[in-house]
Amino acid sequence: MATTFTRRGLFGASAGLLLASRTARAATQVPAGLFKGEDRRKNVTAAMRLIDKEITAKLRGRKSVVIKPNMVSTERQLAATHADALNGILDYLADRYKGPVYIAESSAGFTTAGFDNFKYQAAIDDHKKMNIKLVDLNEEAEYETLQILDGNLQIQPVRLAKRLLDPDAFVISAGLLKTHNVVIATLNIKNMALGAPLHYKQGEAKRWNDKRVYHGGVRQTHYDIMRTAERLKPNWGVAVIDGFEGMEGNGPGSGTPVASRVAIASTDFVAADRIGVECMGVNPEWMGYLQYCAKVGIGTFDRAGIELRGEKIEDVQKKYRLHTDIDRMMQWMGPLTELPPKLG
Repeated sequence: MATTFTRRGLFGASAGLLLASRTARAATQVPAGLFKGEDRRKNVTAAMRLIDKEITAKLRGRKSVVIKPNMVSTERQLAATHADALNGILDYLADRYKGPVYIAESSAGFTTAGFDNFKYQAAIDDHKKMNIKLVDLNEEAEYETLQILDGNLQIQPVRLAKRLLDPDAFVISAGLLKTHNVVIATLNIKNMALGAPLHYKQGEAKRWNDKRVYHGGVRQTHYDIMRTAERLKPNWGVAVIDGFEGMEGNGPGSGTPVASRVAIASTDFVAADRIGVECMGVNPEWMGYLQYCAKVGIGTFDRAGIELRGEKIEDVQKKYRLHTDIDRMMQWMGPLTELPPKLG
């Protein structure tokens, strides 16, 4: 017997399929919060609250929280995580987490000087009920090794801060919106990958710096960031980007300010950075290490896989001026013309 459909029945069936499709798509998307406002501290907290359910689910049961700021400079505030961004993160954690919190960094310079110059202790003093400590990862000098490629494409071990690899820790990256002199833009994954390698302690006779291994070639840098992110990912908690005042031009240390006035948060670090570069007006396809990270399963690069909560990108986007070496950076996408021809 032939089946017949009424017009109303067909419409109902179509609507049901559409709803099911939308529900399935939403279930597979990772959330990212985007908030804009005129208060840096409140922006950060608000962005995190937009994904509160996802953060608290991952935070549950962790024995410590490690907040990793970005401190490429220990003297210039525009190049480093602001104390009010840390305040925003701590405000969010205050009534959600009662364990120890470590603000831990391995700066390219001497981290303790940056803690003092940027008044990080004031953020701790503003949260007296919380158990918070500052940790200079270079001085702590506890590490695990990872094999990466150097500039000659030879295997080279680097020492990664052990605290950032603690399986019981909930690691929060407190990144920024900045252009970069090698990988076009630096946000959270770059913050983690280049903040993890250590260098010599103050007063140590032999000077060494494992961060320098990552700067051997434009393609190699993207690959090594991905390799390091792969090692760090298992205990990543939430990526937070303070874009209240970003940096354009010759970042990550010598650029000029951009008043973006946004904050971004996601438990998917790749997704957070993807949203961040779009807010900077940077073509995401130019971001080699983000694409590499997505390909090995570190996070979500595909925009269709990201559920954006809060502001729309087109309402907050500002076109950042890129580094003067941008043409050379883009060579990561092209053929290896500097190498000998292939044989065999």
